[in-house]
Amino acid sequence: MSFAKNNDGIPLYPVSSSNFEQWLTNLPGLQQKWLKAAGFSAKAGELCSLPDANGELHGYAFGMAEEGWLYQLAPLPAKLPKGVYRLASDWDRQQRLQASLGWGLACYQFDLYRKPPKEMPELVLEDDIAADAGRLLAAQSLVRDLVNTPTEDMGPEQLAAAMRAEADEFDASMTVVQGVELLNSNFPAIHAVGRASDREPRLLKMEWGDDEHPLLALCGKGVCFDTGGLNLKPGSGMALMKKDMGGSAHVLALARLIMQAGLPVRMLVLIPAVENSVSGNAYRPGDVIPTRKGLSVEIGNTDAEGRVVLADALTYACESGPDLVIDFATLTGAARIALGTDIPPVFSNNIDIAKQMMAAGEEEEDPLWVMPLYQPYKELLKSPIADLNNMASTPFGGCITAALFMEHFVLEATDWVHIDTWAWNQGNRPGRPAGGEAEGLRAVFRYLKDRYG
Repeated sequence: MSFAKNNDGIPLYPVSSSNFEQWLTNLPGLQQKWLKAAGFSAKAGELCSLPDANGELHGYAFGMAEEGWLYQLAPLPAKLPKGVYRLASDWDRQQRLQASLGWGLACYQFDLYRKPPKEMPELVLEDDIAADAGRLLAAQSLVRDLVNTPTEDMGPEQLAAAMRAEADEFDASMTVVQGVELLNSNFPAIHAVGRASDREPRLLKMEWGDDEHPLLALCGKGVCFDTGGLNLKPGSGMALMKKDMGGSAHVLALARLIMQAGLPVRMLVLIPAVENSVSGNAYRPGDVIPTRKGLSVEIGNTDAEGRVVLADALTYACESGPDLVIDFATLTGAARIALGTDIPPVFSNNIDIAKQMMAAGEEEEDPLWVMPLYQPYKELLKSPIADLNNMASTPFGGCITAALFMEHFVLEATDWVHIDTWAWNQGNRPGRPAGGEAEGLRAVFRYLKDRYG
């Protein structure tokens, strides 16, 4: 448990280094002497106990970061003993909500295979933020859990079960198109990528909402493991490939937030769930494969498989005349070269939407960065024998050319957003443990609340 209810808790007093001296003069003499003896100076993340007049524990003072609210409390759970705590501050609702979420994120432990190494402290939530903080933490933890689970226990079948759990909880409908039925139902690109695995490829589909509301389509890359196919990755390149279904984890968590909030939308969630494996029937470099759109695709590289499976999903999403299509995908290493691991690029055929999502990310401390769908680069996707190639003729601008490939499968009149997320924390930081991570989730949810709510 990260959060507690109906308990006064041990108070936590925030103080910044800039006003520490003034703050100190307002404390009782015993506490002043105690803090000075402890060498407490209110550096960011610094923690010090405070005694009461009888020498018993009264609470804790902690140093604030100079900016941001999400990770203000994140350093504390690892330092505090087991117990129940409360924030003693004059922060406004958004500041308390952000900081409380950061506390919960810092308490996250992936415990599927081992007992958690520490029993985490709990934070009392005020009534005005309790529901929102709990929902946001649950959604972000869902992404982390799904991404952290190894492929042996998170293949296409288990990813379908994860969608089924959300559908059952919120009375949504779900269907699965599997194996050869993908060909019969005209999803040939999904089948081509996933056919080499003995775990059959699937298209997962969930629908929720009132038919009278605008249609919101969410597509998530669900490549449960990516060997690279016949363009085999080196061992180091495969080390994190259990996370290649991170896009699907994001759309499931986003769908959960949307359904919990009761946003007035009709929601369609599509996840092409496959393993990109190696066997005698694996699709090959140089093959030309059909797509649902009717465009033929020459396979320049079997390791550029995410855009291929999403081609069929995006085509299908656009067939119902959606108000907006959003896809999440762990698509390119080029995005990480451009923006690092913390900032997903956002592409859109409606630049105003992309800018509004980026602004929402700034409000939520969930950064996105707008990148261009630079149309002249479409020339780099030309094929001499097919309508287009799944790989550009140059590695330069790789996240742009990947987005441009997918744009071929979106109707021109349909608003579309593509987010190339890493879905992973490279190292341990307060509130951001190494492993699976939701990146762009809260930003997009904030945008959707503003757009539809």
